[in-house]
Amino acid sequence: MYYFGMKPAFQKDDEFLSDVRSAPAGRGILHLWWLGQSGFLVQHGGRFLLMDPYLSDSLTKKYAGTDMPHVRMSERVVDPARLGIVSVLTCSHAHTDHMDPETVRPILAANPRLHLVIPESTRDIASERLGLDRSRPIGMNDGMTKVVGGFEVTALPSAHDTPETDDAGNHLYLGYVVQAGPWRLYHSGDTRRYDGMAERLAGFHLDIGLLPINGWSAERRVKGNLDSEESVTLGIEAQIRLVVPHHFDMFEFNTGDPDDFLTAAGRHGLPARVLRPGERLTLEV
Repeated sequence: MYYFGMKPAFQKDDEFLSDVRSAPAGRGILHLWWLGQSGFLVQHGGRFLLMDPYLSDSLTKKYAGTDMPHVRMSERVVDPARLGIVSVLTCSHAHTDHMDPETVRPILAANPRLHLVIPESTRDIASERLGLDRSRPIGMNDGMTKVVGGFEVTALPSAHDTPETDDAGNHLYLGYVVQAGPWRLYHSGDTRRYDGMAERLAGFHLDIGLLPINGWSAERRVKGNLDSEESVTLGIEAQIRLVVPHHFDMFEFNTGDPDDFLTAAGRHGLPARVLRPGERLTLEV
């Protein structure tokens, strides 16, 4: 999955998997790898949690030859079928770059006992798309907390573009706060800011915030996200100790500039780190 002019992964395939398997485990150590788009792999205590992985070309194929081509910008980090190490997989919502059957089905096959965490509102979609009994996924909604596979996962609403619920009051878009030993990280999924968001996040005393930077514009004809400046502002007001951006460098029509993010973070004094696909971030107590 490499095309001329595509940005190379920092590490991929065998090199990536070797790094994943050799990363030391310990209660005071947290490892985080960016997989591209909004996908992250987390390791704590030798257990692995996967968040919103998109490791296929399904959208590039789907929109080829249309007036909305999804031209891929970066190499794929790893074949999802090779990720036979995962305890928990979370999907923040039903958009294909966050709940991709060509990614999730191979991961489920490689990890038969995997815990799949989804918004309750997407249960029927997930069941049909992923070929699962509808009772299999763990459904989440605002304020719910579940302990799964050694991780504590709490759901918060996301606003893509605004907070939305189904007829039963289940949010269509979620973010997740994950407690892993002494560490707390927040994965926003796709989101823009909404009233009270920073205050709720601040209450978790977050070590890491994974926030989108691709922004929004009517010309894209897709739902929007935070842009670089907005992510930095949210990070500061939510008192997040370190912000790592996502949702950039995957599709040419819908990306953001990580240099703009770093410039904004530096201007406001926000600790920040930009990862390359397949690159690891390690935190130690």
